[in-house]
Amino acid sequence: SRPPLLDRRSLTQAGVIVVLLLLALFALPPIMTGYYTDTMTQVAIYSIVTLGLGLLVGRVGLYSLGQLAVLMIGAWVGARLLFGTGQPYILVLIEAGLVTMVIGSLITLPALRLRGLYLALITLMLAGGVIVVAATLNFPNGGGGFSGYNGALLHIPQIRRPSFAGSDPAFYRFSVIVAIVMFLLVFAHLRTRPGRIWAAIKQSEPAALAAGINTTYYKLWALALSAIVAGVAGALLAGADRELFSIDFPIQNSITLLAVVLMGGAFSLAGAVIAGFLQAFLPALLYQLWSVPNDWLIILFGVGVMQVLATAPG
Repeated sequence: SRPPLLDRRSLTQAGVIVVLLLLALFALPPIMTGYYTDTMTQVAIYSIVTLGLGLLVGRVGLYSLGQLAVLMIGAWVGARLLFGTGQPYILVLIEAGLVTMVIGSLITLPALRLRGLYLALITLMLAGGVIVVAATLNFPNGGGGFSGYNGALLHIPQIRRPSFAGSDPAFYRFSVIVAIVMFLLVFAHLRTRPGRIWAAIKQSEPAALAAGINTTYYKLWALALSAIVAGVAGALLAGADRELFSIDFPIQNSITLLAVVLMGGAFSLAGAVIAGFLQAFLPALLYQLWSVPNDWLIILFGVGVMQVLATAPG
């Protein structure tokens, strides 16, 4: 007889996920202060970012340190579209994701033949170059021209939000819903042919080549999907912060993102949520409770990565 599509364990996991999502959408906002509402919005956004990076690391075996630069490109494009056009916010999210996909794929295309440490170093250098360019152009702040930058810094408008999500709690809910959509998009890829091929490439790229798989095409597919979700996260970040500057994206955060992905669990989709909490919630919590500077967390994350590599290298 045909096995059931969903066993008891899968049904239990699905039920737990639904309950947690309902709690996140309806139970948390009324009891959170403004500080923690903003923090949980950042958790939702960075869960999307770490979702894309976890896809590359855990499913394809590509260790990229350029995810922060891709996030910044999405934020720049999203902010420019939100200032320069009157398009609906959801349409801007889609456009930011697609534009970021094209730019991110073109940037990382030369590095597709590299793996491991070499790929990490190349993508880190590419991220540094993108951040230098962004610092030169500056982020849009309501000015005219290509960059939309007003150097006088007078009467700077805030980046707009959706009309239905203007308040912080509403925008938090909106961010969670967008994150759910991005997780479903990645999940659909992992459960179909691309996911199986990515697993084969990670296991043994020579064997995948011998089986007739176009590994370059599928690695580019993974990079493009990772860039799309990071671009959407960047456009969300623009609406969450309302003001963006190039200094909001320090290059060392590229390494921190990889660290939290490894600590959260690169092979599990739930690991992306854990990584989002490590990236956004833990620093805010420690600063609120004990005024711990963010720089100190680099030491903590370094210890965490060492523990992961020592106890669970696979």
